[in-house]
Amino acid sequence: MDAISQVTVFRSISELTRSMGIAKPRHPLVALVSYDAVKLNREHAGRSFLIDFYKISFKKEYKGQVKYGQGYYDFDEGGLAFLAPNQLVTLSGEAASNDGYTLYFHADLIRNYSLGKHIQRYGFFNYAVNEALFLSDKEKNIVASLFESIATELENNIDAFSQDVLVSQIELLLNHSNRFYNRQFLTRQAVHHDLISQLDQYLSGHFENDSSGLPTVQQVADHLQVSPRYLTDMLRSLTGQTTQQHIHQQLIEKAKTMLSTSRLRIAEIAYQLGFEHPQSFNKLFKRLTNSSPNAFRQSFN
Repeated sequence: MDAISQVTVFRSISELTRSMGIAKPRHPLVALVSYDAVKLNREHAGRSFLIDFYKISFKKEYKGQVKYGQGYYDFDEGGLAFLAPNQLVTLSGEAASNDGYTLYFHADLIRNYSLGKHIQRYGFFNYAVNEALFLSDKEKNIVASLFESIATELENNIDAFSQDVLVSQIELLLNHSNRFYNRQFLTRQAVHHDLISQLDQYLSGHFENDSSGLPTVQQVADHLQVSPRYLTDMLRSLTGQTTQQHIHQQLIEKAKTMLSTSRLRIAEIAYQLGFEHPQSFNKLFKRLTNSSPNAFRQSFN
């Protein structure tokens, strides 16, 4: 455990459980902690820490707040929240009432398995905490049974099959989480379509008034106050496009309008849209439309 500028860094799961005042985990690379076993020490209010492993929090119900970065996690309905290694967490001093579990597992647990090679596919580990997964009652029951299966396995003596079983159980939990997030994107379409409208308004204004360069995914996400990965996963679920592809589509639509209604030279249009080199604009336009900008313009003459 290291302390850097008031930020405590936990390098191992046993260090973290020791600081919580609970028993050392039976497996050095994974631990399942019941919220009933942990009582928040008021002296820890405002304390920030980093953990060098993955964290999955399952709250059946939650009353209270945990601060992540500049925002607070206030999730009355309960659900799932995910944290990748080395993300900052700050505890608030609010009283909390919890029913659920937190699963901690180190990257070394999955390193030699297929899960270790493709865990980046589970983008929700990089979502902001206010983009947590809301669960229906049926989904909560499924998730609860998965956590209980992991708890049962962790109660057994470690043998040659323990790690195989634990990794497969974690992967099953992540696959269910992927399914439930996809459901959430679809069932909250009104909220997400409003987000897409805000995105398109931002891009329209950028292409109209800002020639400082092409907008990046990070800039767009910052403007919308969402994480880049959440934005891409939401767009892919609803439109089939990534954020970068959506940006390019809106850019090409703006370019088509300029090509068909203005007398600006193609190079001027490219610079106005934020390209440093007209050749880059020409290449992107042809790739997405199967036509060069000049050929497209001539089709209107």
